[in-house]
Amino acid sequence: MKLIYPAIFYPDGDAYAVVVPDLPGCATGGNTLAEALDMAIDAASGWILSEWENGNHVPAPSPVKKIEADSPDAFVSVIALDMTAYAERFGKKAVRKNLTIPAWLNTFAETNHINFSRVLQDALTEIAISRRAGM
Repeated sequence: MKLIYPAIFYPDGDAYAVVVPDLPGCATGGNTLAEALDMAIDAASGWILSEWENGNHVPAPSPVKKIEADSPDAFVSVIALDMTAYAERFGKKAVRKNLTIPAWLNTFAETNHINFSRVLQDALTEIAISRRAGM
């Protein structure tokens, strides 16, 4: 799942501070613009993953045209977040769920060494992606 959020970059010499206004308290920086961009993506992705893992609502991104830099040297840009890849790499919280399926399907899955958790995760991820994409 890809998300796009506007971010405000504040230059300070060669370094940059970055704030993601839609994500309260999400701020970071870097010694170069490239490093600041990478750090902003990581900070925003971590902020969102933490909220999701705790069952909290994540604010929708504001239109980039509605975000104004509050300093003459600052500029607004968008950051692209690949939340699927980030969650696979850094998501640690797991929740146990019990399920009921027909006996014949259980026999089929066990005979074919199908991982129930993986199937459920893949299916739910696909549903989440399609719903967030408005499909």
